Formats: sequence, structure tokens, C-alpha cells
Amino acid sequence: MTVVYVASSKLPTPMGEFRLHGFEDPDTGQEHVAITMGDVTGGGTVLCRVHSECLTGDALFSMRCDCGSQLRAALERIAAEGRGIILYLRQEGRGIGLINKIRAYELQDQGADTVEANERLGFDADLRDYTMCKSMFAHFQIEHIRLMTNNPVKVNALTKLGITIEERISIETGHNDHNARYLATKAGKLGHLFGKE
Repeated sequence: MTVVYVASSKLPTPMGEFRLHGFEDPDTGQEHVAITMGDVTGGGTVLCRVHSECLTGDALFSMRCDCGSQLRAALERIAAEGRGIILYLRQEGRGIGLINKIRAYELQDQGADTVEANERLGFDADLRDYTMCKSMFAHFQIEHIRLMTNNPVKVNALTKLGITIEERISIETGHNDHNARYLATKAGKLGHLFGKE
């Protein structure tokens, strides 16, 4: 999937002033954004997070996941360093969409874990696509990143796109009683690396 740059604007936040950059897939109309601070274009290694949209966690403060707290932690770390980028990808629910995510939550309420719920709905555990990242990084001439993630699949996907990951930075935050099983499933079934740099 190739996306094209559309527009940029200031994005003032409690963590500092960022810039918001819009990208669009010309074939599907699907939209993604990059959030930057400082000059990230064409020089050196850039602190980065690739974050998939999570309406429930990012905007509604859900404690069922760690997504919103990871996004905030990434913004705070970039603000502290004064330079970095977040690629915010519009692929809710690890790619299954918002309504199917709510259906998956309903199954989790009945005892399924996050992987089992997706599979019962007929989906793979993770349907996310990272190919749009290549054209987003290319827009900023970024080739080398320090990636904030616990997900080795994301590391491998970006590496295959030609992005050099100089460092993987663990981003562990937002643990609570409501998401303990979810985080255990991410580690046990999806291979996420908690407690490891």
C-alpha cells in the first residue's frame, strides 16, 4: 500500500507542540497521519513509534489494553528529546475494524482471550499491514529509527520494508487488573517482548 502526503498543520498538545501530517491511499481513500516534533527529515536516526489506531484506548481511556498509555508515553518521550515521529495507522483492532473489535470484546467478556476472540470471528490474530510506512518514511527521508515497541512482528515488518532499526526501545506502561490477561496473551501468543530491551 502506497500513501501520498496531503497536508500538515501545527498540533499543540499538553506535551508540547507537534506537527500533524496527513497521508492518504489514493486507491482506497484510507487515511493515516504522522506526528512529528523537531526536524526529522533526512538526517540521522529518529526516535519513532508506529502506532495502530485504538479508539477505545487512545480516545476513550479504556483500561482493557495498553494502547492509549503507550501512545501518550511515546509522545512524552519524543517531547522530552525534542525530536521524533509517530506513524499513526488507521487499522483499528489489529486490522479487524471497530465494530468487530466490539464483537471481540463481547467474546472476551464471556471468557475468550484476545486471540481466541478474533479467531472465533473468523480473523487471524493480527491483520495489520505496515506497507504504508515505507512511503510515509520516504516522505521524511527517514531510513534509520529507534523504534518504541514490544512487538517483534512490527520490527520484522519494518526491516523488510528497508527501514534500519538501530534500537528497539521497550514501551511498557498502563498495566492494570483489567488488561493483565490481555498483556499475558500478547506475550504468550503474539510474542511481545515485555521486560526485554
